[in-house]
Amino acid sequence: MFSAVAALIWVASATAGGETIPGNPLIDITAGPFVFGSDAGKENERPQRIVEGKAFAMNEIEITNAQYQRFVDATGHRAPFYSGHPSLGLPDRPVVGVSFSDAEAFCAYHGLRLPSEQEYERAARGMGGALFPWGNLPVDAMRANGGGSPCCRADNSDGYDMTAPARSFPKGASKEHLLNLVGNVWEWTRDFYAPYSGGTSPDIAGKYRVLRGGAWNSDPSRLSTTYRLAYDPDFRFAATGGFRCVRSQD
Repeated sequence: MFSAVAALIWVASATAGGETIPGNPLIDITAGPFVFGSDAGKENERPQRIVEGKAFAMNEIEITNAQYQRFVDATGHRAPFYSGHPSLGLPDRPVVGVSFSDAEAFCAYHGLRLPSEQEYERAARGMGGALFPWGNLPVDAMRANGGGSPCCRADNSDGYDMTAPARSFPKGASKEHLLNLVGNVWEWTRDFYAPYSGGTSPDIAGKYRVLRGGAWNSDPSRLSTTYRLAYDPDFRFAATGGFRCVRSQD
């Protein structure tokens, strides 16, 4: 593992350069009230309410295999499970086969962190509570890399059997021009899973982290800005799970 001194030097130089992860700029997300949750979605997406969001910056695209490999080469951290896969392992595709701690370590190395659920949702749906990053028009093959119905099976009608390049689907970009916040790969958030309303049962308290956004094999019901998936943080064998990082702005 890399030393603390080396990490500090890297963070300082990267911050000064203005692009912490080469090829994946941080996009500013402004502070202010926004719609969070959905009364029309699953029970665990309720209630919908207005929350006051803080300013932050988020990676424009999902972390790619090439970006993750540079981290592996520099630190000796373990490679992603699908490293070298003929499709999932391509350099421009989002990295998959990483656990929560793998994703957390990558972000920390770059002086960043994983987003909270609220940060993910604010970036994905804007302030007005849109169903999707592009607005309220339904998911289609021009806007997101998703799967068929019923879940969860691949569907190449969007041009890809599995993951698409991280810079695909510009018509599905968010208001701030972030790409693939819905579809392509699920994205780790830093929050433990708990219902928005009511207590957390002892068997799930502090056990699962939350994935957001849906993936290349997700049916349309899972491809939204509010869908929440509780997931084992230690599991690193999913071909559908990736991440991106954020930086606080205050």
